[in-house]
Amino acid sequence: MGRADLDKQPFDVASMFDAVGKNYDLTNTVISFGQDRYWRSRATRRLAPQPGERVLDVAAGTAVSTVSLAETGAWCVACDFSTGMLAAGEKREVPKVVGDGMHLPFADESFDAVTISYGLRNIHDFRAALREFARVTKPGGRLLVNEFSTPTVPLLSTVYKEYLMRLLPKVARVVSSNPESYEYLAESIRAWPTQEELAAEINANGWREAGWQNLTFGIVALHSAVKR
Repeated sequence: MGRADLDKQPFDVASMFDAVGKNYDLTNTVISFGQDRYWRSRATRRLAPQPGERVLDVAAGTAVSTVSLAETGAWCVACDFSTGMLAAGEKREVPKVVGDGMHLPFADESFDAVTISYGLRNIHDFRAALREFARVTKPGGRLLVNEFSTPTVPLLSTVYKEYLMRLLPKVARVVSSNPESYEYLAESIRAWPTQEELAAEINANGWREAGWQNLTFGIVALHSAVKR
């Protein structure tokens, strides 16, 4: 299976990520021109985990984001429904659990915070996932969604869309273990809600006070909210 359609059938998406796990971290660094490390650092700072807190990292992939969170002293667990992705990060010493973002294998109110990086748009029903994130979060707990978004500079937006559809798949062919999958990823980014639209969806699905911080002129946006 090379790529998943934008209807995001769970088995197809899981298979796609199983196939890209081997070189996933390298590919992300190359296609983001090294910005992935900066975006990950800013996401950790915005969520601001505290020592002793319990943090769930959904769609954690190879657990590189989970390690960044755990460096704060919080207890952090990586959850992903792609066994191939988790296996690719097996050397990262954080707890790892196989699980679907719409049906998390955790009890109610288990975590102080939940975060997801570049994975919400790949979940079959992202609204159901937002409600599930709220279920496993303690009252007053925090959410952080780190996701590609809509550039705020018109000229940059045009250039960015051209990069996504034309150059990104070509770059992926050089470094990725499954370059065809990046055609789907490019299409899913283009189809994703704007910053304001996503904030409204977050507020409508178990959270309140959703706001966002644009990074790199809105190529990435960090959405944060508090459980109702």
